[in-house]
Amino acid sequence: EKKAARIESEQASIDKARNLYRKELEWMRKQPKARTTKSKSRQDAFAVIEDRVKQKQETSEMSLQVKMTRLGGKVLEMKKVYKQFGNLPILKGFDYTFKKGERIGIVGKNGVGKSTFIRIALQLEEPDSGKVNHGETVVFGYFGQEGLEYTEDKRAIEYVKSLAEFFPLNDGSKISAGQFMEKFGFSAEQQFTMLSKLSGGEKRRLHLLSVLFLNPNFLVLDEPTNDLDLQTLRTLEEFLLDYPGCILIVSHDRYFMDRLVDHLFVFEGNAVVRDYPGNYSQYREEAAKQESQSAAKAKPTAAPESAQAETPAKKKLSFKEKFELENLEKDLPRLEKEKAELEQKMNANPPFEELQKLAARMSVLLQDLDAKETRWLELSERVS
Repeated sequence: EKKAARIESEQASIDKARNLYRKELEWMRKQPKARTTKSKSRQDAFAVIEDRVKQKQETSEMSLQVKMTRLGGKVLEMKKVYKQFGNLPILKGFDYTFKKGERIGIVGKNGVGKSTFIRIALQLEEPDSGKVNHGETVVFGYFGQEGLEYTEDKRAIEYVKSLAEFFPLNDGSKISAGQFMEKFGFSAEQQFTMLSKLSGGEKRRLHLLSVLFLNPNFLVLDEPTNDLDLQTLRTLEEFLLDYPGCILIVSHDRYFMDRLVDHLFVFEGNAVVRDYPGNYSQYREEAAKQESQSAAKAKPTAAPESAQAETPAKKKLSFKEKFELENLEKDLPRLEKEKAELEQKMNANPPFEELQKLAARMSVLLQDLDAKETRWLELSERVS
């Protein structure tokens, strides 16, 4: 009974930590374009939480280092590809030769042709002109937004076994369809659930693992993180980090893209596709700088009357606001000091329960610090 209670307590603490991890992961994925040092500390705290959550997972967790189907010298060539829908140009003379092991992210606003580009690359859709050539050894794995497709209702494990019985690993061993499904969160009971009885999220998970189970050497993923639970998302990231083949990913998920791609195809609209040599965060930061510079250049062109009108808009601080500013100037150093102390304690490898409390306090403190710094900036700008 004591052992069972200990296991239950341990599992409860793991679940709490995972909930905190999930909350902080959501924050990481939804960061605005530009971030200051105040967010850097929260990112560092997130890294500590992530490490400890991972340490608490079972050490027997199986590896998915793939023994990939051999990929020859010729992979995928797109030569002078043109595509247009009515008056909307998507591609205009696009020319690119994909190399072995290349990892490319595709970004851009909705409606600029990202999914169309993928379908043309896969030869699922014809270009208006130009050529798309696939290498003889290329085996594509496409995870799109269409969802799981099946003609016959069967058990989930039967569906996976109809694709293959085993999945080959790099060390020469192999794992069964059931073991592979377990890795993606399907318990033994869930594996025997009929396809029609699976939830939308479970069907998406099954679709994903089915694509990977076929052992392709070129993965094409269209918004793969949508509607995936945290554990499946982590499993997918780990799989892709070790994956030796080519990867082409469409995603708005900055954290996911930063970990996995080497450069970007930026769809800027009007058939302009830029090859950006960096990750998603770097691109967003550069784009934010360009936007602010463009806005700054536009201001001097305003008429003198508007410039004069702007001057009185800077209202003086009221007595209450002055008092608020004074308090903020006292609070901010105190909060910064507490943050530094929390970081020191979290990095000292404390017991798991204590780390959980420290991380929870850090999360609240950083939100408070963020709000107060923003308010301090607003008030101090009016003083100057």
